[in-house]
Amino acid sequence: MEDKTVYHERQRLQFCLLHALNNLLQEKDSFTRAELDAISDKLVRDDPEKGRWTPLSVIFKPHHNALTGNYDVNVLIAALEARNKTVVWHDRRNDASSIDLADKALLGILINAPVKRFAGLWRSRHWISLRCVAGIWYNLDSDLAGPKPFLNLEVTEFLNHVIDQGGEVLVILDGSL
Repeated sequence: MEDKTVYHERQRLQFCLLHALNNLLQEKDSFTRAELDAISDKLVRDDPEKGRWTPLSVIFKPHHNALTGNYDVNVLIAALEARNKTVVWHDRRNDASSIDLADKALLGILINAPVKRFAGLWRSRHWISLRCVAGIWYNLDSDLAGPKPFLNLEVTEFLNHVIDQGGEVLVILDGSL
């Protein structure tokens, strides 16, 4: 049963970071493609070495793909910091139980998980949001048909599985708290 009080964007092209950010902040167009493109362009301007032009750089920009999206972690961090959020990399040497899911400053969790598509021929990474809404944690993966609620201990188990599979876990803290 889908919870209509939980905002959830579905996957389109490789805009999973855009969807993950909007799902994390629980607001449609909290971030837009134009805004993430502008952040990506600013990151290039701030680091001239990254901005070296090649014939492929029209599409394959240093921090994203101009056609399909596929933004990198630098865009994520800059976007959230602009909204007074702090991104903390979870130390993968520690169990996910080291993340205090009851911390009042914890806005949510973003995951960058490895994925295989087309019978394992194509490998990439996928951004996923986890967020607690009204006391219930949800998997807001844009590849899912809708938000998927977790039972009590499932969040930690899910995060440990992600880490075991080579995924990265980023803890997002609300800087205004």
